[in-house]
Amino acid sequence: MTVLFLNWGMFLILGSLSSFWMGLNYLNSGKVNFLEFNFLEMNSCSMNFIILVDWISLIFTSFVMFISCMVVLYSQEYMGDEVFKKRFILLVLGFVFSMMLMIMSPNLISILLGWDGLGLISYCLVIYYQNVKSFNAGMLTVLSNRIGDIFILLSIAWMMNYGSWNFLFYLNLNDYSMKLIFFMVTLAAFTKSAQIPFSSWLPAAMAAPTPVSALVHSSTLVTAGVYLLIRFNISLEVLNWFILLIGILTMFMSGIAANMEVDLKKIIALSTLSQLGLMMSILGVGSSLLAFFHLLTHALFKALLFMCAGSLIHMMANFQDIRFMGGLVFKLPLTLTLFNVSNLSLCGLPFLSGFYSKDLILEFFSFSFFNFSLYLLFLLSLGLTVSYSVRLTFYLLFNNFSFLSLNQVQENFHMILKSSLMMFFVMLFSGSSLNWLLLEVPFFIFLPFLMKIMAFVFIFLGFLLGMNLMQMNLNWYFYFLKLKIHFYLVNMWNLTILSVSGLNYMFLQVGLWFSLVLDQGWFEFYSGKGIVSFMSLKTLEFQYFLKNFLKFNLIFMFLWICLIFIMY
Repeated sequence: MTVLFLNWGMFLILGSLSSFWMGLNYLNSGKVNFLEFNFLEMNSCSMNFIILVDWISLIFTSFVMFISCMVVLYSQEYMGDEVFKKRFILLVLGFVFSMMLMIMSPNLISILLGWDGLGLISYCLVIYYQNVKSFNAGMLTVLSNRIGDIFILLSIAWMMNYGSWNFLFYLNLNDYSMKLIFFMVTLAAFTKSAQIPFSSWLPAAMAAPTPVSALVHSSTLVTAGVYLLIRFNISLEVLNWFILLIGILTMFMSGIAANMEVDLKKIIALSTLSQLGLMMSILGVGSSLLAFFHLLTHALFKALLFMCAGSLIHMMANFQDIRFMGGLVFKLPLTLTLFNVSNLSLCGLPFLSGFYSKDLILEFFSFSFFNFSLYLLFLLSLGLTVSYSVRLTFYLLFNNFSFLSLNQVQENFHMILKSSLMMFFVMLFSGSSLNWLLLEVPFFIFLPFLMKIMAFVFIFLGFLLGMNLMQMNLNWYFYFLKLKIHFYLVNMWNLTILSVSGLNYMFLQVGLWFSLVLDQGWFEFYSGKGIVSFMSLKTLEFQYFLKNFLKFNLIFMFLWICLIFIMY
C-alpha cells in the first residue's frame, strides 16, 4: 500500500509542475485555448465537450495537484491503521478529477458534472468514519450543496434561451435573462463557499479525516464557488453590493465564532470561512485578480495549517480540545514551528505569503466607494482574524499541558518530513513569487495617514483581544453560558440550528403526527394489522365450525323442525 501512495504522489507532483510551467507560458503570451471534442453529431444536433485552457485554469490546477500530492503523502502515515486505504486514495483522486473538470470548463453542463462530483465525493469523505456525528454532518453538507446544484440546473435551463451553454460567450450581455443567470450562479457559489446563510456545513464537515480537511475544506471544494465567480466576474457589476455585503458579514460572523470555539479543527474551519468571506468581499469590490491571488496563497498556508493540526491530533490520541494542548512547544517543536508560521501567514505578517495578498486587498478596499459601516466591519473582521490566531497560538505554546499525566507525545517525522516541510517552503515563497508573476504593474497605493494606520490599530486591538481570550478562566465561560451569549456566538448566530432544526423541524413534526395518528393509529386499525386480526378471528371461527360440522348440522335440523311445529 505504501507504493500506492508514493506512485500517486509522484503522478500528482509531475502533473502539478507541468501545469504550472504551461500556466507561466500562457500568462507570458496571453493565450487562451479552447479544446473542443465532438462526441456525437446527428442531423443538426451536435454534442460537444469544451476545455478552457488559460493561465488561470492551469495555475489553479497546478496548485490543486500539488496540495493533493502533499495530502496523499501525508495520508500514508495518518491513515496507516486504516483498513480500506485503496478506497481512500480513489476518493481523493476522484475529488481531484472533479475539481479539474470544474476548473477547465467554460460550459455550464460540464461545470455541473464537476460540481456534482465535488458534492458527492465530499459527502463520501465526510461520512468516512461512519458514526452518527459523521452521518449528520454529511447529510448537512450534501443538502446545503444540493441547493447550489439546483441553482446551477436552473441556470442551465434558462441558458437554453441563448442556444448554447458556453457562458463565456455571453458574459458581456446585460439583458434581464443574463442578470437572472448571474444571480443564480452567485447563489450557487454562496452555497459551495459556505457564505451566509449556508455557513453551517463547513464546521460540521470537520468530521472527515484531517487529510480530507486539508485538501477538501481548505483549498479546493470551498474555493470552487469563489473560482466560479472569478470566471463570471466580467458581468457581476450588478450584484457587487450583494456579494460585498454577504462576504463581510460572513467574515465578521466566522471571526467571532472562531474566538469562542475550543475545537482545533473547527477553529481552522471557521478561519477558512473568514478567508472565503474576504475573497467574496474583494470580488464584490470588483477585483477578481486579487481574489485569485489570495485564493492561491490561502490554499497553501491553510492546507499546511490543517496538516499540522492533523499531526497534533494524531499524536494526542485523536483529541481536539485546545484547552488540553498547552506547552506543546517543548514536546513538538518542529510541528509547532510550521503551525505558527502558517498561522502568522494567515494573520498577514509582513513578508510571509498571506501578507502580499491581504495587504493589497485591504488597501484596494480602502479605495472603494461604499459607506463607513462596511469599512468598519471589514476592519473589525481583520482584527478578529488576528485575535483567534493569537488565541490559538498562545493556547498551544504557553498554556499548561493538561492532557494525560502519563503520555508520550513526540514528533512524527514521517508526516513532517515527507509533506509538511515541502509545503512549508512552497508556502513561504509563494506570496512574493505570485505577486511578481501575476501583477503586471507593481501596486503603489497612496492613502491618507489615518486610513493607512487604521489597519495596524485594528491588528493591535485584535492581538490584545486574543491575549485576553486566552486568559479567560471557567468563571468567564460560566458567565457567558449564563447569558447564553457563548452558545449563540459559537453556533454562528444560530445558523447551525436554523439550517438543521429550522428547516426540518416542521416536516419532522408532521411526519411524527402521520406516524402516530395514521400509521400506528387509524390506518393500522382499519388496514394492515386490523384486517389481519379480523381475518384471523373469522378464520378461527370458521375452522371451529368445520371441525364440528355434524353437530352443527343436527342442531340446525332440530331447530328447523321446532320452528316448523311452532309455526303450524
